[in-house]
Amino acid sequence: MDELLKDLNEPQRLAVTTTEGPVVVIAGAGSGKTRVITYRVAYLVGARRVAPHNILAVTFTNKAAEEMRGRIYKLLGTVKLESWIGTFHAACARILRREADCLGYNRAFSIYDESHQLSLVKHCMKHISLSERDHNPNAILSRISLAKNEMITPEAFACSASDYFDQQVARVYTLYQKGLRENNAMDFDDLLDNALLILKEHPERSEKYRELFKYILVDEFQDTNHVQYELVRELAKEHHNLCVVGDDDQSIYSWRGANIENLFNFEKDFPEATAVFLEENYRSTQLILDAANAVIENNERRKPKKLWTSNKHGEKIVWYGAFNEHDEARYIIQEIGRLKELHRELRNSDCAIFYRTNAQSRVIEDELRRANVPYTVVGSVQFYDRREIKDVIAYLRVIANPKDSVSLRRIINTPPRGIGKTTLERADEFASTMNVSLFEAVGRASEIPSLRADARQSLLTVHAYLSHLVEKKQEVPATELVREIVETSGYAQMLEQDPTFEARARLENLDELLSAAAEFEEAAGDSSLDAFLENVSLKTDIDEWDETRDLITLMTLHTAKGLEFSAVFIAGMEEDLFPHANALASEKGLEEERRLCYVGITRAKKRVILTSADTRMTRGMRNAQQPSRFLDEIPGELLQCIDGTHGERVTDDDYSQEMPAYEGSAFHIGDIVEHSAFGLGRIGAVVGSGEKLKVAVRFFRDNKQRDIIVKFAGLRKR
Repeated sequence: MDELLKDLNEPQRLAVTTTEGPVVVIAGAGSGKTRVITYRVAYLVGARRVAPHNILAVTFTNKAAEEMRGRIYKLLGTVKLESWIGTFHAACARILRREADCLGYNRAFSIYDESHQLSLVKHCMKHISLSERDHNPNAILSRISLAKNEMITPEAFACSASDYFDQQVARVYTLYQKGLRENNAMDFDDLLDNALLILKEHPERSEKYRELFKYILVDEFQDTNHVQYELVRELAKEHHNLCVVGDDDQSIYSWRGANIENLFNFEKDFPEATAVFLEENYRSTQLILDAANAVIENNERRKPKKLWTSNKHGEKIVWYGAFNEHDEARYIIQEIGRLKELHRELRNSDCAIFYRTNAQSRVIEDELRRANVPYTVVGSVQFYDRREIKDVIAYLRVIANPKDSVSLRRIINTPPRGIGKTTLERADEFASTMNVSLFEAVGRASEIPSLRADARQSLLTVHAYLSHLVEKKQEVPATELVREIVETSGYAQMLEQDPTFEARARLENLDELLSAAAEFEEAAGDSSLDAFLENVSLKTDIDEWDETRDLITLMTLHTAKGLEFSAVFIAGMEEDLFPHANALASEKGLEEERRLCYVGITRAKKRVILTSADTRMTRGMRNAQQPSRFLDEIPGELLQCIDGTHGERVTDDDYSQEMPAYEGSAFHIGDIVEHSAFGLGRIGAVVGSGEKLKVAVRFFRDNKQRDIIVKFAGLRKR
């Protein structure tokens, strides 16, 4: 163990060896947070002789949990960890698989992902005649989720609903929870809420977990919500050995319920806690850290800290002021090419392009495709979100839990079996009237009135087919069930009859699903359908990202947290885009945007390139943009500024280099013009003709660019 501790600096060593009592580790970006957590587990097992199953270590992504598990195995050598290392949701699901019966659930309950949740919300809205056109189902689902994060029941929510939107949400929320119960299903929020409910209200069940978890570690503590904090507090009541690791400067998920106050209040809730600060950074250059520190120090609500590194050398932060979003994208691509020429060891996969909103990726993707540069978008349509995969997974969900009516509705006529909308509605009505599940109603199709004979037979046939698979569930591994569904449901035949490239790709995806099931069985040592479905349900976008492929990575800044790249590009450094307009209504919102900027900058090992555009197309209109205030917060001596609107540059495809004459005068790119209000400026682009002629002018007085409609401007050429 002494050899193990030699790898750590002094604060890290303190965080690892302070095993008794509450500990809060404030771990700055790149300061070895994962190392501290893994070494702490290894120290508990190796030096303190703690049984692995007595340690609960929770984090926020399966990818992080897998990395943690792998590092611990490596540190301990041949020790097999029968441990509780995983995400909050995975740990809670594991508890509920054992204890859900005390809440009235069958232990084979389904876990609904976002698409299933949305389907159920829409079904509930339809039931109460709430139109999707006037009421956004996604907004309703988001509001329900936020209520669940605060453990607000449908009844309590209805009592406090004061405006029209919340009143409609309350109606849907009540039906939504009822639907989940009827389907023997839980959504992600239920996994947390129900586990906490067992801990608080079922002492005969909760005591064994409090006794079991002698040591608890929580990663990314700044991202915990109210329920997650309550969970770990409940579990730590017996032994009090709770270690939380986090960084208030990286709290960026308030929009999904994360509460930064959990970290700020930890030492109030646990006054005997030991506080450890990790400020030595092992990732970035000092210049990058100086820029990040300068930005984040503008936040008032934070624990004072300053990252430093022994890596004193480094390149300046580059700020490229692009003419428009196409110029911005092309510059990024050209700069990646230039860096790869200069540094032969640099690969595409060492470069990442971050942006504030998903919509920004379109232009960047277009330009990457045009330049024939390979890339991947993290958070786009992922493997498990593809239609054919979701269809087969829906079959598996019904086999695992026949009460899952959301999944049954998805596949009852997939592939087509002659079961139309009217037939399904009548089956639904029968299920509601008879107070049975949709699956049972389908099996009793002969009792459903007003059904055509062929529709009745189709329902009975699909019920018999699914019932056969339900019976096989206990006898065969998940891989065999996947294979049988693909081959015998008619799904593969449907795709084989389609000659398109898309159909061939979808067939290949089904083959890949078989491989995924086989790989899971091998890795987890569990071939059961329930285990495979749980693994699929708890996956996130970042879990599917494969960093071994040599592709440029595109992702939102929120997705980038926890990752690192040699070269980081942050596009769209403009006011109202980043910081986002929606965040500017409150100081809290602005501070979270600033933390997001800090997170983006500190992902970089060697180079940070920030880009902004003078104009950007938004909702079909070209708007003048202002550089982000975050650029002003970086000291000038740390920046290398490149103005893309001067000298050689690339311009929007819509803009022409030459322009027709208008009222006897010709305006061209590069011309000096005078405006009665803004003074002298230089034309950067020309678009349109005749009365629709517009020019983009950068005025010398304030160095701002404005789009000018020539007809109304009284613009004179100098």
